[in-house]
Amino acid sequence: MLTEQIQNLPQVAGVYFFYNEKEDLVYIGKSINIKKRVIQHFSGKDRKSLKIQNYVKFIKYEETGSELIALLHESQLIKDYKPIFNRAQRKSVFQYGLYQTDVNNYIGLHIKKITDNEECITTFTTAKEAKETLFRITENYFLCQKINNLYHTKYSCFGYQVKMCFGACINEESPESYNMRVNRFIENNTLEKFTKFYVLPGRNPTEIGLVYIENGVYKGYGFCKKRTRKTNYIKYILPKKDTKDARRILIRYMITEKNK
Repeated sequence: MLTEQIQNLPQVAGVYFFYNEKEDLVYIGKSINIKKRVIQHFSGKDRKSLKIQNYVKFIKYEETGSELIALLHESQLIKDYKPIFNRAQRKSVFQYGLYQTDVNNYIGLHIKKITDNEECITTFTTAKEAKETLFRITENYFLCQKINNLYHTKYSCFGYQVKMCFGACINEESPESYNMRVNRFIENNTLEKFTKFYVLPGRNPTEIGLVYIENGVYKGYGFCKKRTRKTNYIKYILPKKDTKDARRILIRYMITEKNK
């Protein structure tokens, strides 16, 4: 029965639910490909996968149309239901943060493991994702690879050699001039006083997904027909809590989408 359920799962973005033989919800997950991710759970040899394989007897799912809505939906559901296998995951999925630091009066953007006593600009799931995103930010805002700890040298960074850095690494650009661009990046990627509908793929070809932020507050998400007037989008938003995790998800989305 379980094998048949897995084979019938769709290869689309969404949230999936694992239940034990008593039909208790024991795990909630999300993926851009539900079927592929569930198969990984049932073919894995790590401790968590083996526990899931022993306990799980039923699977359900909800399509979300996009990874962003899947992330937001999963985050809220885990807080609401606190499934046993999710509670066992003590570490957040977001392991790395982007932090501001002072580098001889220049504002540096550095990646490091997240700590509770420091506020970060945004978060990432892996060091690779964080580094790749910071390289794109550095390029898009003409920042310095050396100051951002991406290029280790006593002299000028590689970006300076290809005219993508204005020379902050060798003091040719003043901290005041350089920091203006760093601050512009930070301001462009904050939720404060920010109102926007994010329009995303829907669960079928005739639909769109919506995520709504109002005056810097995450309000929720929903779905509507593609032909729906923009002035009516608000009617389709399902109210959700503006949590710390939701804000992290949204800021990460803003930064990665703008710096692809």
